[in-house]
Amino acid sequence: MDFHEILKHVDAIFQLQFLPFGKSKVSIYMILYTGVLFTILVLVTNSFKNWIERALQAHTSTDANLRQGISSIARYVLIFFGSLIILQTAGIDLSSFTVLAGALGLGVSFGLQTVTTNLVSGLIILFERPIKIGDRIEVDGVTGDVIRISLRATTIVTNDNIAIIAPNSEFIKGKVTNWSYTNDRIRFSYPIPVALEADPERAAAVILAAANGHPGVLHEPAADVIFVEFGQTALNFSLRVYTEEYLTRPALLRSEINFAVHKALNEHGFGLAYSSVIRANVAMTS
Repeated sequence: MDFHEILKHVDAIFQLQFLPFGKSKVSIYMILYTGVLFTILVLVTNSFKNWIERALQAHTSTDANLRQGISSIARYVLIFFGSLIILQTAGIDLSSFTVLAGALGLGVSFGLQTVTTNLVSGLIILFERPIKIGDRIEVDGVTGDVIRISLRATTIVTNDNIAIIAPNSEFIKGKVTNWSYTNDRIRFSYPIPVALEADPERAAAVILAAANGHPGVLHEPAADVIFVEFGQTALNFSLRVYTEEYLTRPALLRSEINFAVHKALNEHGFGLAYSSVIRANVAMTS
């Protein structure tokens, strides 16, 4: 037996169809063919995934997790359609699996509806950028700093160092307050009731001086004091201050300013509203 005849026998063995698959039978040749092409497909899509990540990094400011998620989805889509093409070109009939694939796809679509919504929301966040890493936000009653944006969810860390993982759909369908959307400068307003007998102009000057003495209050834009109204038991003022340093600690800033204003009013002989109310109650009972 010469070499040519050996090759013919080997080719016949490789072409021998022995494994039924749908309406067709699989041969060794089909297995080798699909195996080689699948290997090439995996290598090519992996290189394509890396290229997408580098392109996103060069042209956008997205974080690494989001870039990886987008590139992974693109790779899986290519692998799916590439696998169909490889199986069809190998001569494997997939028509018998149409009904099964349709039923499976329907069940998966219902199960993955929420996941798909969050993935699409993640893409919207990527391109529209309503929030970004480092932003101070409030969503669904939770206030904190954005530390991570993935394709499915966003991680927020509160002042108590508690990590809240919020689905991306919450940022698209719900109302989101972004305190640092344009910059880290924000204005806080604090109501301050002063006793009725106080001189409004002098009281406003004392309140403003106490606020400007705080190191966390910006002088540009300048703080101001608004005389809101004459209340039944108080002269109601509103102190408005700008800050950057205390963006993530608003409660602490309010506390420190309250201490400073209370001390300054007492030093200048002005009482807060509760002082006059207490004196009135004492006079009535005496």
